[in-house]
Amino acid sequence: MIIQTQYNYEKTWSDTREVDLLRMVEEEIGDADPKGTLEYIKEAIKDGKVITVGNCRFKKK
Repeated sequence: MIIQTQYNYEKTWSDTREVDLLRMVEEEIGDADPKGTLEYIKEAIKDGKVITVGNCRFKKK
């Protein structure tokens, strides 16, 4: 699955690698469980939803 991301100040979506996804989630949620949050995001966007975590949005391409 290809995941695209967009910060709230950006106008375009970008394809994002798994390593960068984890880093972005970590930056947005701090000390909470970034791996668990990323798994939740992956599960939620399967149906075409857009998920927002902090200032970043995630969607399936």
